[in-house]
Amino acid sequence: MLDVPKTKPARCQDCYFHQNMLCALNLDKPCTTFRPAERGLAPERQLAFVFRAERTTTAYAFPQPNA
Repeated sequence: MLDVPKTKPARCQDCYFHQNMLCALNLDKPCTTFRPAERGLAPERQLAFVFRAERTTTAYAFPQPNA
């Protein structure tokens, strides 16, 4: 079996807000607003949506009014 490297757990000292003295919380563990300091406030990169196959039929659309 391959040894999978373990990621180090998040710590408050590694948080952007803590390092820039913007954190007002006094917790024992990282809060839900944790942002890694080395990345700054940049959001996580989102996955790109790619269609696996071309659509063969049109998607449902509301009926067009008769003109």
